[in-house]
Amino acid sequence: MAKNKPQQEFVKEITPRDVDFAQWYTDVIRKTDMVDYAPVRGCMVIKPYGYGIWELIQKHLDAKFKQTGHENVYMPMLLPESLLMKEADHVEGFAPECAWVTQGGSEPLAERLAIRPTSETIFCTMYAKWVQSWRDLPMKYNQWCNVMRWEKSTRPFLRTSEFLWQEGHTIHATAEEAQEETLQMLEIYRDFAENVLAIPVLVGRKSELEKFAGARATYSMEAMMHDGKALQAGTSHNFGDNFARAFDIQFLDKDGKQKYVEETSWGVSTRLIGAIIMVHGDDRGLVLPPRVAPIQAVVLPIAAHKPGVAEKAQEVANALKAAGLRVFLDDRDTYSAGWKFNEWEMKGVPVRLELGPRDIENGVVTVCRRDTLEKVQLPIDSVGERVAALMDEIHDGLFQKALAFRDSHIQDVTNMEELGEAVQHGFARAMWCGDDACELEVKNRFNAKTRNMPFDQTPIGDTCVVCGKKATKLIYFGKQY
Repeated sequence: MAKNKPQQEFVKEITPRDVDFAQWYTDVIRKTDMVDYAPVRGCMVIKPYGYGIWELIQKHLDAKFKQTGHENVYMPMLLPESLLMKEADHVEGFAPECAWVTQGGSEPLAERLAIRPTSETIFCTMYAKWVQSWRDLPMKYNQWCNVMRWEKSTRPFLRTSEFLWQEGHTIHATAEEAQEETLQMLEIYRDFAENVLAIPVLVGRKSELEKFAGARATYSMEAMMHDGKALQAGTSHNFGDNFARAFDIQFLDKDGKQKYVEETSWGVSTRLIGAIIMVHGDDRGLVLPPRVAPIQAVVLPIAAHKPGVAEKAQEVANALKAAGLRVFLDDRDTYSAGWKFNEWEMKGVPVRLELGPRDIENGVVTVCRRDTLEKVQLPIDSVGERVAALMDEIHDGLFQKALAFRDSHIQDVTNMEELGEAVQHGFARAMWCGDDACELEVKNRFNAKTRNMPFDQTPIGDTCVVCGKKATKLIYFGKQY
């Protein structure tokens, strides 16, 4: 059987993860036909198989946003420089990454235009026009779009000059409402990461040095990749009235007084696809969590030329579709069965169903799980409901495996030597005094940054891991993508 062949025969063109993780990642995304490199440096072409994952991410999250009262809008991609200049911290944070349009047709522009690195400034400009009274609040908008940030070092999905994302922007009458919104959206992201992507995440507040430019507070969810590095998988920001004052977004409150709105922003991007690859993938290629797999089950007729095989394979595919699954019937006669087995394993399809004359005779279909590589035989007459139930089992297994890996690579540390060792292969959890200088010391010595401060601040000591002074903050450190 194919499963007993040496592993190299399956993955001739995929570098093993433990040999060169970065090359493994590049090999996987290219061999599985997810992306291709665009003519412009740092940009990517997302091909159908990769974009199919993004479409499902959109579908799940968009439903959540609408359930919580958010509406989709679209804002222009070109931002006048004068708008960006209105919020000083924001400008300082994004100016180095902006791409600029300086000419329209053959004529130079009177004012250069930034291709949006993010959309706070245009949302604020419009909110200032739209808001008059407390009756207009809250305004809770989201947009699905592309942004441009001129990155120095790029890698498909993880960090590209142009990428796809969603960005929510809301305004509220009170600080309490804005904070509630900020934390609500963070929880939506956490729930999505764990219950759709099967990726465990650490949620908490970012340090002052690591917060979003112009924000009062930034909260993040941090995921651990297979090489122990962190990926910031999503953020939620409380802007307070910082942008409102800069853009003069005021409303007449119930007490008859003019007040500034309180604002939030939150977003995730196509880097979630990179997270899926690096958390779940193995030396054979992709391992896709079922809830965002473009194809959840592939049906492969064996000896399709023999009587009844093709018809029965179609029947099985129809039963799976009727059970609500995304199915592909691979009846191509230009490839061998073994080649197809290897291809679909590499592409990470959760379940492969093999059906030949002997299976039909016995009233069964052979089901192969991508996550465990186990094979079982299921009755044909109940295959739809059985495979549908298997999807939840696969999701849970992937999540528990990723959780066990992450937790085994988090080390509680009490000194710099332990911290330096921990961040070589995972996260360090430590007490911190809150001083920027200590945070920068870790960055400079170990090329590691603070990830976030968890909401559960149960101390694991009372002195700062860097300076030894009194510490009251529990925080994670780690290297990052």
